[in-house]
Amino acid sequence: MRPGMKMVEVEAFLGRLHHETQSSEEKEKLRLAMDLFEFIFETGQTLDFDEYRKSLDINAPPLVSATFDTREAAMAWLNAHPNPPDGAKVLIAGEYHYIAWFKDLGNRRLPPSPVLPFWLEELARDGLPPPVATFDTLVEAKAWVDSQPEPPRQVFILIGGEYHVVAYHYRVDLRAIYPMSLAAKSQPDAEAED
Repeated sequence: MRPGMKMVEVEAFLGRLHHETQSSEEKEKLRLAMDLFEFIFETGQTLDFDEYRKSLDINAPPLVSATFDTREAAMAWLNAHPNPPDGAKVLIAGEYHYIAWFKDLGNRRLPPSPVLPFWLEELARDGLPPPVATFDTLVEAKAWVDSQPEPPRQVFILIGGEYHVVAYHYRVDLRAIYPMSLAAKSQPDAEAED
C-alpha cells in the first residue's frame, strides 16, 4: 500500500469522528489533526512522513535535519536560511541542538536539546544485548562502522570496555557512535531528591 493511502484512511477516520462528536473541544482537536494531515499532503511530505514512521518502528535515533562540525558553521547556515525549520533538531559536533526561530524578533538560536539521553535510556530500558564487536579505541570503532557496506542501525559495541550504540541518521546520511553512559544523564539525581 502506498504511504499516502494509509494517511488518507486515517484522515477519513478523523473526519468521521469529527462529524460524530458533539463536543466542540473535541471537534477543534480533530480539526487540528485533520489540518496536520492536509499540511503533510499539500507540502509534498507524505514520503518524508512515511520514512519518519519507519524510523519510529525501528527506534532510530531522534530525527535531525542537518549536521555540522562546528557551532559557527551551524549558525552561519541558520542565519542564511530563509525559513528555518523551527523546533527541528540538528547535530553540532555530534551533539543535539534544536532550532529556535523567533520570527517576529528576527532572532535565531541553537540551544542544546536533551533528547539524546532520553533515547539512550529508552534503548537500555529492557537491558542491553551482547555487543556485536569490541574495540580498544573510538578510532578503531569508527573505522569499523565506516567500513560496513550498509550503515549499522542500533547495534551495540564495546569501546574500552564500555557500551556504545551505533546509530544511523538517515536524513543526513550520518553514521554515529553514542556512549550508553549518556543515558544516565536523563535519570534524576538521587541525592537531589533527598
